Amino acid sequence: MGDGALTRTPDRPLTGMGRGNKRGRERIGQPPELLRRLLRAKDRMDAASHEEWPVPRLARVSGVSEAHFARSFKEAFGVPPHRYLLTRRIERAKALLRDTDLPITEIAFQTGWNSLGTFGRTFRDVTGESPGELRAREKAAGHQLEPVPACFLSAAHRPDLKTAVLEKRRQDADGSMSGSQQMEVS
Repeated sequence: MGDGALTRTPDRPLTGMGRGNKRGRERIGQPPELLRRLLRAKDRMDAASHEEWPVPRLARVSGVSEAHFARSFKEAFGVPPHRYLLTRRIERAKALLRDTDLPITEIAFQTGWNSLGTFGRTFRDVTGESPGELRAREKAAGHQLEPVPACFLSAAHRPDLKTAVLEKRRQDADGSMSGSQQMEVS
């Protein structure tokens, strides 16, 4: 286990990298198998950020022990799982405040908060303004759509080519050659 390999036994979840020194782990990085497992849990949080995601549930999703999950998640993504989830919830709430006319209470519940007071306090701590202040500021500023980059426009209007251009030219050349050859033979 000290060689950095991940191991699993029927009675224990995935563990990895042993108890080597922390500097060695940071220099080596995390094994791809562990990163895939962490990404699976992160993707689940992204898809359902309104749900409760305690570390034991996340550890089950990723198939690693709770302590190993919490430590590895922070090492891989730079923040603990709870802070990541909090960030996703605040981002979603900001988008709903900006883009909809839903009541703030409804937005709080849709984004996973059980209490309007906790939502408002946390929102203010993170953003520096209350949900109502953010909504008023965003509505006053109005949203003008930014211009779409030319590369996106050209990609959207790109023809649907099923055959490579060179292959198409070769087919056209073969078709025209056989036609002219037929004329000469006749």
